[in-house]
Parts: sequence; structure tokens; C-alpha cells
Amino acid sequence: MPGQVVGIELPLGYPGSFARTPDCIIMNRLVHADSTEIAFGTAVVLNGNNTYSAFGASHKAADFAGIAVREVKMAVNYANQNEVSYQAGQPCDVLERGSIVVQCKKGTPTAGGKVYIRIAENETYPGSVVGDFEAAADTSKTVELTGVCWATGKMDANKCCELLIKTRV
Repeated sequence: MPGQVVGIELPLGYPGSFARTPDCIIMNRLVHADSTEIAFGTAVVLNGNNTYSAFGASHKAADFAGIAVREVKMAVNYANQNEVSYQAGQPCDVLERGSIVVQCKKGTPTAGGKVYIRIAENETYPGSVVGDFEAAADTSKTVELTGVCWATGKMDANKCCELLIKTRV
């Protein structure tokens, strides 16, 4: 038995896995041709031509359209089969309302707490990446998402947490 399964609590899941199915609304659209890859459990924006793009530095909180859902898909990196993403021109499933597992890269989430998304890297915080979900504000480098909160406040060893999108954008 692998050592990582022995412990006090089971992991909460993998980024992009929906957590509570009865209230999930998932929409499928193509990834825009100019978009960077969209990893499971990351934020997306809806474009005017009915396509999705990865959330980037030029976006605002109002641009947030949902979170890419983990689906059965072929890996694009042979060496790391866990790194799977939606590529430009491919169909992409996005959770528009409901509960989903994401990684909280900074801060400690609390049940019903505010969710921030990074719009600029922070040189004093190594590893900060545009599009990361966080539980703590970082001046002008993050924006608060409206209609989104941390569902339970629990975080596992992989920094996975349950996020709740209350309303469709």
C-alpha cells in the first residue's frame, strides 16, 4: 500500500473535479485559438465569439466565467501524465455554477470566505502565477471574485480546497 494513502484524512480530490453534483451547471465550448492551454481547475473567461480562454493578467473579476472541469482526456505530456489541459481549438468543459476542487495557492480558506484570483505576479511571493486562486488579498495583484466563496474551509496537503460558484456569470 502506498504511504500517501495512510493518514488521518483523505485528500479532497484533484483540481477540476466537481465536488457536489446535484447543483453543477457545466457548459462546453471550444478553447479560443489564441488562448494558452487551460489546466483542470483553473479559471476561464468567455469570449464574444462563444469560446473560452485562460484567465490572464489583462482580465478583471467581471471576466471570470467559471472553472475548467477535469474530464477523461489524453495527457499532452508523456513524462507527466497528471498534467492534462485543454488546448486551443479543443472542446472545454467549464463549471459555471456549483462546487469544484481547486488549489488555494496562498492564504488559508475559511468556510464562506472570500476568493481572490491573481492578476499579477508578486516578486516577494515565489511561485505566484496569474490565474491562481487565493484566500488572501494581495493589494493590486489580486481581485476578489463576486458570487464565489470557499465552501468548507478545509485544505488538504496538496492545497486542494472546495470552491463554490453561487451564481452564473
